[in-house]
Amino acid sequence: MSTERPHEGSNISLADRAYNIRRHALLMGEVQGQGYIAQALGISDVLAVSYFHAMTYRPEDPEWEGRDRFCLSIGHYAIALYAALIEAGIIPEDELTSYGGDDSRLPMSGMAAYTPGMEITGGSLGHGLGIAVGMALGLKRKNAKSFVYNLFSDGELDEGSTWEAAMSAGSFKLDNLIGIVDVNGMQADGPSHGVLNFEPLAPKFEAFNWFVQRVDGNDLDALVKAFDAARHHPGPEPRVIICDTKMAKGVPFLEERERNHFLRVEPAEWTQALEILDEGRVK
Repeated sequence: MSTERPHEGSNISLADRAYNIRRHALLMGEVQGQGYIAQALGISDVLAVSYFHAMTYRPEDPEWEGRDRFCLSIGHYAIALYAALIEAGIIPEDELTSYGGDDSRLPMSGMAAYTPGMEITGGSLGHGLGIAVGMALGLKRKNAKSFVYNLFSDGELDEGSTWEAAMSAGSFKLDNLIGIVDVNGMQADGPSHGVLNFEPLAPKFEAFNWFVQRVDGNDLDALVKAFDAARHHPGPEPRVIICDTKMAKGVPFLEERERNHFLRVEPAEWTQALEILDEGRVK
């Protein structure tokens, strides 16, 4: 019999899930020697709570109609989502070593046609929330109980299409839509605030009729409370959780790199990063 919420009754803690997601991401990064590792390490706690506390899905049937949808607007975060999908049992762990290779189901930028559990193809930034609005509207018209989660970045707040989608979601009263903003403070051209200052952020979403929460995106307890509040909020508004995260969380020598939007890591440093991650788990 299929299980709709595979995390229920599990004796694996969210902290262990987050650790495993980080470890999967580092092992994939080692295959290519580079990548968007800092984002993956930073968002792992959010993904752990999403997949192992909040969402409904069937690992053996990624296209099950009753599933919650998780849209990855930021296609270059694919390594992070692959790590979560491996941990969730949707992708076999032995595919990890194929990351970024020819004929792999795990290309370096997320593509829905290739990867089980990947709902949308990530490309030009700023489109994910609009797609999620369309999904949520369609599910609502079908009287479905499913939620649509959309993970997007603070860099995508620079895009006008993001705000058009946010206004649409509020207008359509999409209470089945949960936006997750990864505010890690860094984008390709430098610190996010230096590129285009989007603060104060919460009042902007409130002005577009969203239910807004802002939390430490690396605090599992705070995330659980925020995801529960978003899912059970009684009002007709779409919901957004603004998550302040730390790039490369859990590996201090990568956290400290000044420009860590795209990391090139020396061969010996991968072993060092894994050892530090393991030491942190023991503590």
